[in-house]
Amino acid sequence: MIIPVILAGGTGTRMWPVSRKANPKQFARILGAETLFQKTVRRLADDRYDRPCVVTSEDCRFIAQEQMIDAGATNVLHLVEPVARNTAPAVLTAALAHRDQPDALLLICPSDHAVDDDAAFHAAMELAREPASGGEVVCFGVYPTGPSTAYGYLEADRGSDLKVQKVTSFTEKPDLATARELLGRGNYLWNAGIFMMRVDTALALYKDHAQDLLSPCHGALSLGGEDLGFHRLNRDAFKRCCAISFDRAIMERLGGCTMVAMDCGWADLGSWSAVRDKHVEKPGGNVLMGDASAIDCRDSLLKSSNKDMALVGLGLDGIVAIATDDAVLVADASRSEDIGQAIEVLNAKSAPQAEEFPRCYRPWGFYETLSLGARFQVKRIMVKPGAKLSLQSHVHRSEHWVVVEGSALVTVGEETKLISENESTYIPLGAVHRLENPGKLPLSLIEVQSGCYLGEDDITRYEDIYARNVEEDVA
Repeated sequence: MIIPVILAGGTGTRMWPVSRKANPKQFARILGAETLFQKTVRRLADDRYDRPCVVTSEDCRFIAQEQMIDAGATNVLHLVEPVARNTAPAVLTAALAHRDQPDALLLICPSDHAVDDDAAFHAAMELAREPASGGEVVCFGVYPTGPSTAYGYLEADRGSDLKVQKVTSFTEKPDLATARELLGRGNYLWNAGIFMMRVDTALALYKDHAQDLLSPCHGALSLGGEDLGFHRLNRDAFKRCCAISFDRAIMERLGGCTMVAMDCGWADLGSWSAVRDKHVEKPGGNVLMGDASAIDCRDSLLKSSNKDMALVGLGLDGIVAIATDDAVLVADASRSEDIGQAIEVLNAKSAPQAEEFPRCYRPWGFYETLSLGARFQVKRIMVKPGAKLSLQSHVHRSEHWVVVEGSALVTVGEETKLISENESTYIPLGAVHRLENPGKLPLSLIEVQSGCYLGEDDITRYEDIYARNVEEDVA
């Protein structure tokens, strides 16, 4: 029995502006119609594997839930981290959740990797089953295509022609000179960051190498609770975990392990240059995504995420240019690993583009700002069929709602009424109100806010069917 543990709590800062805290890269449509998360879930929600365990952040739990349903995965253990603590606590919590199955195999798999050949991926997992069942820790190596500084390296004790080998050393992301040296030795593979081991093996490793995580993770799991299809970990207990990666907490402290070599078209896609390198068809070629054009360019990636925005590159060499609705990134492709610096600059200016998108997704649908002034804001709101916003009030603003598609059930104070297309209603400042969609089609309306303060944190929530925390400043 192999239990996939899909890690989906990262923020993906190196893929800004498409990836942001509000919708990290694993949930963004970077490659085609399906997200990397959906492709991972679809690959592992397979008859070859047992019920998957998915670990996400508090902010992205509803996005993940919706994308899992779209990917056809309905039987999932969904653990929700209340705060970010890197991958070591996430893996341990997943292992503790399956401690009643000590001989089951955990397949620890990030959700933001690309795999071209699912059959070859599954074949590699089968090769790992026997050594992992015997109590070994199995990692997965990828044959290098060049001297990359973006990946860690695994040293095999034999030639790289064997599929299953012993690993004698780990090398964290090296500089370019070291990467070239390792590549020349012929027995180094890239570390894919995927691991397989028994549940009891994982728990024993934490007891030996990261014992300080055991108590807070156990408390977070046991004091947490089921909620709308999630298992929410206890916030106070989980906050006591130190933030550390699984590689650093466990793998770097092992004397050695077993490696299975994969040849399945794997790529980490940890940066825009990695996206370019995966999709370029010939040396010196460009990668164009969306409404993008290149004139006399080479080795460049041009991507427009807005169907109404044309992106044109002229005379570019080794450039990444990414355009979204509200931000444009232009960078030297060799500096793709440093794009997180852009977020630091934007945060210092309190720019919303650092973490948020103009369209903000919520469990009931989404809203987006169409126009914003000193004392007014115009939004478009879409509510899914059967969904409803929280019962709430505002201290600093009043609101006008105009239904443009579907029907809305509106509660203001003690009065509840149904309004249809081309009808409107007014929400006075301070009034307790709620919006819901009683129909079978999406509800769209235009909201006009007026007041001295229009921030999303001006909300007092009285009731919420999605059981969100009162400190969450969302409708």
